[in-house]
Amino acid sequence: MSQAAQKRILLVDDDRGTALVLSKYLERQDFVVEYEANGSAAVSRIIETQPAVVVLEADLPGKDGFEVCREVRPRYQGTIIMVTRLTKDMDHVLGLEVGADDYLPKPADPRVVLAHIKAWLRRADAAAHAPGEPIEYRFGQLQIDRSTRLVFLGNEEIPFTTAEFDLLWLFASHAGSILSRNDIMTHLRGVGHQSANRSIDMRISRLRKRLGDDTDNPRRIKTIRGQGYLFSPTAWD
Repeated sequence: MSQAAQKRILLVDDDRGTALVLSKYLERQDFVVEYEANGSAAVSRIIETQPAVVVLEADLPGKDGFEVCREVRPRYQGTIIMVTRLTKDMDHVLGLEVGADDYLPKPADPRVVLAHIKAWLRRADAAAHAPGEPIEYRFGQLQIDRSTRLVFLGNEEIPFTTAEFDLLWLFASHAGSILSRNDIMTHLRGVGHQSANRSIDMRISRLRKRLGDDTDNPRRIKTIRGQGYLFSPTAWD
């Protein structure tokens, strides 16, 4: 992603006052900010314009934020940060389940939103330019390409969110080794502290489903009781 493309943010929120405050703050930080108030219109804009980051309200006219997230995910690999007054754990979990990368309570201080945006952009940039690391992993039929952020299982391309790809890459780069919850939590810095454990469980559950693993008796991403998780390098034939 070019430096100019990394500066493009789409705010999706029907609260124009809140969006205006955040937009002006982000513009002062040298971001190019676009605005959309309708969920249905946001779907096409996200897919067509491919912004670096989408800051997405859950409660929207047209289609709500969860529907927007679910629809765009197969064709959008950027970062989605949900900012909403829906603060129940199940709302948080649902947001992650449909493809959000991060979840902030509303009203959110613009400085906090900016910090999360910068963290996700730094992570994407570091993944693209990390020196001395391989740009691809292959395990049997599984192929993970960091330069294009594409994942193939056999001949089928598997869509991944930014956070999901980063987690899969973390597992692949530590194949055969146990990753503790602390290891994963450190990597997933965008996850809120209060629901971090549930967020990690949800992300790993989604990885297993996408990769055709048995969620009841997983053999590709194994749960090691009391220790963490292990990505098997030999379970991909």
